[in-house]
Amino acid sequence: MPSPIRVPIAMLATFRAQTSLKPHGGLFRLLLSTNPPPNRHSVMLSPSWVPSIPSGRTTTTTTSSGKERVYSSARVQNMSSSSSVKSVVVPTMANEDRHVDGGVKEEIKLLNATEDWFGGLTVVASEHTQVADFMPRLRHSISKWKEQGRRGLWIKLPINQSHLVDPVVKEGFRFHHAESDYVMLVRWLPEDEPDTLPVNASHRVGIGALVLNENKEVLVVMEKNGGFKGTGFWKMPTGVVDEGEDIYAAAVREVKEETGIDAEFVEILAFRQSHKSFFSKSDMFFVCMMRPLSSNITAQESEIAASKVSGSSNFV
Repeated sequence: MPSPIRVPIAMLATFRAQTSLKPHGGLFRLLLSTNPPPNRHSVMLSPSWVPSIPSGRTTTTTTSSGKERVYSSARVQNMSSSSSVKSVVVPTMANEDRHVDGGVKEEIKLLNATEDWFGGLTVVASEHTQVADFMPRLRHSISKWKEQGRRGLWIKLPINQSHLVDPVVKEGFRFHHAESDYVMLVRWLPEDEPDTLPVNASHRVGIGALVLNENKEVLVVMEKNGGFKGTGFWKMPTGVVDEGEDIYAAAVREVKEETGIDAEFVEILAFRQSHKSFFSKSDMFFVCMMRPLSSNITAQESEIAASKVSGSSNFV
């Protein structure tokens, strides 16, 4: 058995992750003594089984649990001999952060993530990410983030990274929402706490524009598509509020798009809520009072069959 060696306290970070493992899991154990250490700047370590590796190289061994570990050699001075320097094998700080893939040893790094207000993390897959590269890093990152007490983990996969969806779902993630250019997946990490992650947006917001001129005439349209197609039914201009758009701005835009009329927002007259609407989402619909600023009515060819006010082609 090799003799004990003294290691500077500054190097303890290299060994700290190993000192709490079972005997088969680490290469060193601390020599505890009731006597004060003669050198307050170092501690004594006793080497256990050490593979024979030239300094500066790496090798792979297997623990009793069957898990592969990769070790690298480092030089540690034996303080009991003033003239000799002993080369011993120590686990690197990232020894749990390495894997063997096709015979090539690679360090597994944590995925880049952005922290949210609630202590959760969001990972955005970068371009050209391959499953063989991403998944080991994801598993390793999840393990570390669990240790840190992280709770919600979000993964945003751009549409060009859709090949990662299946393996990520198999790691316990579920779909949260999708947009035209990405899908968002989420996983609740604590196993002993209820999942408190917010659900996807539950409502869609729509507007109806009651455009009323000084003669109390109302601007109406007849739609080419939808439930009123072919019915001869006249209605106020309506539409959906875009993401990031204010209700009043959506009303102005829809009137312009469907009728060619410039209008200004006056006030909200009423609103109603309904459920099981568009893709089973709830719906909030706001009726807006509008005042016309122009007079030429031009129906939107793609959506509107006709538009009018009191039988006239002029409005103001």
